[in-house]
Amino acid sequence: GAVSAPAHPPNYLSAPRNRPEGKVLETVGVFEAPKQHGKYETGQLFLHSVFGYRGIVLFPWQARLYDRDVASPVTEKSENTAGHGSKEVKGKTHTYYQVLIDARDCPHISQRSQTEAVTFLANHDDSRALYAIPGLDYVSHEDILPYSSTDQVPIQHELFERFLTYDQTKVPPFVARDTLCAWQEKNHPWLELSDVHRETTENIRVTVIPFYMGMREAQNSHVYWWRYCIRLENLDSEVVQLRERHWRIFSLSGTLETVRGRGVVGREPVLSKEQPAFQYSSHVSLQASSGHMWGTFRFERPDGSHFDVRIPPFSLESNKDEKTPPSGLHW
Repeated sequence: GAVSAPAHPPNYLSAPRNRPEGKVLETVGVFEAPKQHGKYETGQLFLHSVFGYRGIVLFPWQARLYDRDVASPVTEKSENTAGHGSKEVKGKTHTYYQVLIDARDCPHISQRSQTEAVTFLANHDDSRALYAIPGLDYVSHEDILPYSSTDQVPIQHELFERFLTYDQTKVPPFVARDTLCAWQEKNHPWLELSDVHRETTENIRVTVIPFYMGMREAQNSHVYWWRYCIRLENLDSEVVQLRERHWRIFSLSGTLETVRGRGVVGREPVLSKEQPAFQYSSHVSLQASSGHMWGTFRFERPDGSHFDVRIPPFSLESNKDEKTPPSGLHW
């Protein structure tokens, strides 16, 4: 069937009386059968099954998925005695994709997902800042609803025509330019997604993807930076709202830090059946080359009761082959 990109993504709640035009659908292409096996190629167009945006695949990453929801029965028993975190979880290989998000859809998903999923340490003498490339995301294989389009520029993104070129003899007809290959090669230490951690508590699934960003020298000491991307998903029909976060951050240098606060990234998202997911990124720095983090999110139910959702423990590792962080987007 035809794919329609709503003026809002499928789950977007709009008040019809304010925005009658919000109901207009435009046909953007034709759905294809999702791949059960194998992986999508560079240039594959898709709709995101959770956030509803249009996007295009740049390249795949092979990640190790540590899923605490499928631990073996033996370790389940020992977990009760040894407490949280004793569960040994085996990683299994899972395909994720680096993708571009259509700029036309960014305003509509911004309440549900940050569209700056990728940040870098700027490496200019005059800049200690983080900088972000808007409209880049990491998408799990099962989140992709593939479609095809006859449009030669089906995705609006400032990097689309820099990274991809139209070739009607190919399937899909969008092919990586040399600039895309060079960009991936150059920035691969900060883009590569190697570990994904997942755990569900009371039907709230938390997925964490940590990324190493590089090391900085400051006052004769080394500071190591990571970003971590978190997705919260409500697998139940009951509405819940995130109220607090409670982190523990352990550094190889021996320090243990506790961080408590309201909400996440200044928000207290509501997860409902209509809008079940929320995704955001944050950053952490350590004065050691490795460490790990774990914690809980406190959620509130409609009746005012609260419950804690576990954030799966994840390690912060620095790349063995330390490279200098990228210095801006120079081609």
